[in-house]
Amino acid sequence: MITATPSVRGAHLGMLLWAMLVGLSFPAVGAMSELPPLSLTSLRFVIACSGLWWLARRSPVFLPSLRALPLYALMGLCLAGFFGAMFWAAHHATALSMATLFVTVPLLAFLLGLGFGVERLAWRLPAILALGAVGALGLAIAESLESGGRLRFGLGEAVFFLGCLSTSLYPVLSKWGLSTGRLPESAAVRTFWSLGLGAVLIGLLGLAVEPVGRLASMTGRDLLLLVYLGLFSSALTFWLLQRATAVLTPGAVTAYSYLVPFVSMLLLFVRAPERLGWVWLPGSLLVIIAIALLIHHDRASTVSR
Repeated sequence: MITATPSVRGAHLGMLLWAMLVGLSFPAVGAMSELPPLSLTSLRFVIACSGLWWLARRSPVFLPSLRALPLYALMGLCLAGFFGAMFWAAHHATALSMATLFVTVPLLAFLLGLGFGVERLAWRLPAILALGAVGALGLAIAESLESGGRLRFGLGEAVFFLGCLSTSLYPVLSKWGLSTGRLPESAAVRTFWSLGLGAVLIGLLGLAVEPVGRLASMTGRDLLLLVYLGLFSSALTFWLLQRATAVLTPGAVTAYSYLVPFVSMLLLFVRAPERLGWVWLPGSLLVIIAIALLIHHDRASTVSR
């Protein structure tokens, strides 16, 4: 059954696909016109829910319980906070700064997970996360050296960091909801309702504070990109994340964000192969080693249980 709890190996394979899809989403967001970010995020979530409907409605636990609704709403706000910040920051921060800030997500998720009691205080996972962060930063520095860009921290970067904090909390709340019995085992149902309530809440906020009429200036290209982002970068990626959350810890799940700049690097080489150089090697190796250690760590933990 497609909604069944995956094996540890299946969860890791799914998160590899997740990293590829997220890496492809940053160029797509940057290619869109500057439109109201909150309203755009709400539309993106609505499209994602439309894609998930056929899968989620097949579950016998499709309708949420009253005790699950507040948690779904909070999870939806976490998603909306990240994507709203991403849409806004894409036009107020450099891609290099955003990619660099994004590497804080796994460590933030680990620390938040400790607070919620869904992570164990041990040295191996934080060490792996730190190794991956150094590798991802190495890729960001390589990009800076190659493109002549520079790291900075302004208002756009501050807003995007708050978005990173929001997305770090999402898998923590999911794991906590599963461990306490507040959320169902179906990954599709959890994804559908968190995205759905997020769409409603962020849409209402957009109506209150944004010039929603500017959405009328959306071009055909913007619409196609929005549909792509809704179906693949929201529906599929968060289904994969929810699926992996059932068997992995929040820190392990979010560690795959270290592969996002690696995917961006591969895209760069496809577009401009002449930029391939040794400067990219240290960061790439550290990221690959960190992910390999993460997979081995989770397999060893599963065997020892």
